[in-house]
Amino acid sequence: MGPACHEPVTIMPRPLLHVVQISFFNDPEGRSPRQLLDAWPSLVDVAEAAARSGMRVSVVQACTHSERLVHGGVHYYFQPFGDVPAPHRGSTELRELLRQLSPDVFHVHGLGFPRHVLALAALAPGVPIILQDHANRPPRAWRRASWRRAMAAAAGLAFCALGQVRAFARAGLVPPQLRLYEIPESTSRFAPGDRQQARSITGLAGAPALLWVGHLDANKDPLTVLDGISAAARTLPQLRLYCCFGQAPLLRAVQDRIATDPHLRERVQLLGRVPHERIEALMRAADLFVLGSHREGSGYSLIEALACGLPPVVTDIPSFRSLTGAGAVGMLWPCNDSQALCQALQSIAAGVGREMRFAVRAHFEREMSFDALGRRLGAMYEDVLRRRRGTGVSSSRAEANTALPAH
Repeated sequence: MGPACHEPVTIMPRPLLHVVQISFFNDPEGRSPRQLLDAWPSLVDVAEAAARSGMRVSVVQACTHSERLVHGGVHYYFQPFGDVPAPHRGSTELRELLRQLSPDVFHVHGLGFPRHVLALAALAPGVPIILQDHANRPPRAWRRASWRRAMAAAAGLAFCALGQVRAFARAGLVPPQLRLYEIPESTSRFAPGDRQQARSITGLAGAPALLWVGHLDANKDPLTVLDGISAAARTLPQLRLYCCFGQAPLLRAVQDRIATDPHLRERVQLLGRVPHERIEALMRAADLFVLGSHREGSGYSLIEALACGLPPVVTDIPSFRSLTGAGAVGMLWPCNDSQALCQALQSIAAGVGREMRFAVRAHFEREMSFDALGRRLGAMYEDVLRRRRGTGVSSSRAEANTALPAH
């Protein structure tokens, strides 16, 4: 008797989970979609990171121009919808686009668009919404009702560090059952390079050579950093600081502080606004990255420094703690404490070298590279869907509620 005959079995491929990342922020400069893809690297990088986790990713971005683009395998939809606060006011095109996309999950960038989030929930009922913090602060009391409703409509909240949720919880904005996730805001395409070659290109010198990349404002606190560097220079005579900055409301105060301190005059160079591609060369050339921030949503320049393998000496704030693995790479120091910065610089300076840079880059690869960010995003999206569908609880790293204080 011959072998039994069986009908061939057709295995249908599982459809990709479709995530729509959406931003209601309108560019105040009114730039074109193609210009925005270049000017806002995180817009592209977060989408491409999510796509690496095996998701289908679309980006819907508020814009004064309407255009559809494909970049890096991600579809981008630019439309003038960001200023429309309610579903009955000019949202026909957005409603039609969402109907066509038929997403499984919405990932909304920014917490400061509560009316838009409520409109989105009305336009696509049943689709879970994740809200991601981007350096937001709790609103004044009279605006909290709309924020509270928007967060109640969400399936999850994402922060760079879970400690950042406390201010929102104290304001009564976070429902106890709302799922919370710890996710870096972005990643970086920067990479380590030859230090000596980078020094030749950039002209950086010093042992150690410190690099600052950030505004000269009260939050970044350059004056405390200068005080700490002045003190450290007494035992690190070859120390040098190079400052890249955009906005500079404290520029005059910084210049005066440098001019009146003999320990700073020959050691600090204000570079001003620097093209983004040159920042990578500067980070390759420097020995340490320094910032004095009192608060940050994440810290894009810190992420870029870690990508280059540049050890950080930064303030001990929630986002910086998260990004550095609680100081596993580099050193953390308390805000507004110049003596602590001085001690941190003196302590770490002797160990600066290739081995330390390798460790920093390895940390970046594990925690915030494109693949690492993609895994975290993918775990978050899947967890939200599982919970919405009632199919169980994930054990992925994206789940972090247990680490939160009660609210």
